[in-house]
Amino acid sequence: MEMSGSNVLLTGATGGIGAALAARLTAEGARLTVTGRREGALKDTADACGARTVVADLAVRPDVLRLAEACAGTDVLVANAALPASGDLLDYTEEQLDRAVDVNLRAPVLLSRLLAARMAERGRGHIVLVGSISGKAATRSTSLYNATKFGLRGFALALRQELRGTGVGVSLVQPGFVRDAGMFAATGATPPGGIRTVTPGQVAEGVVRAVRRDLCEVNVAPLELRLLSAVAGQFPGFAERVQARAGVGRSVRRIVEAQRSYL
Repeated sequence: MEMSGSNVLLTGATGGIGAALAARLTAEGARLTVTGRREGALKDTADACGARTVVADLAVRPDVLRLAEACAGTDVLVANAALPASGDLLDYTEEQLDRAVDVNLRAPVLLSRLLAARMAERGRGHIVLVGSISGKAATRSTSLYNATKFGLRGFALALRQELRGTGVGVSLVQPGFVRDAGMFAATGATPPGGIRTVTPGQVAEGVVRAVRRDLCEVNVAPLELRLLSAVAGQFPGFAERVQARAGVGRSVRRIVEAQRSYL
């Protein structure tokens, strides 16, 4: 499916990765609608690419319904919004836990449900769910984030099968550690030593390629991280021992501290 001339809804447009996605989707000729909860930042993104805006907080359940109704003619949904949700589960309040699950998992599931029905009626559409390599491999102090991204991956892969034959495609795009934008750039945190990063532009390219070629899963990460995540997904006990010996927990704790304000 081509982006040119398509009505595209992008969630999480106010972050650095969202801005890169907005710019690339506009360059592809999309009629873009961007959404986020920070009106000022959303307007900046929209002004830069001539997009329509819908202010919505995906942790507020009526906002999700309102967004879907306002964007009923969406041809392509790019569900990019997410919270880092890093830290030990015992450090979370119930309110913080609910917000993370609502933004990272419930909102993309519900938007997919509401918009896919109308896409199927038209016989045309595509849903891109932006997950994370953390949806394939678990690490210490990311239990909540892992839960939402593992869940998003399972949902995407199953929904793709459910919608086969309707004209609606589903793709999962899973970035590794992203530099220059997003939570690492905002907080100054650094990924674990020895792990290469990717750019927001590479993530945007992965999204466009997924839609154009109706790809099932696109992992935007260096080869070594893709291999490590594949091994960890198949052999979690082995991965746990390797991470402990490599001191990954120390790197993760530094990331958690830097991202604490985003809980």
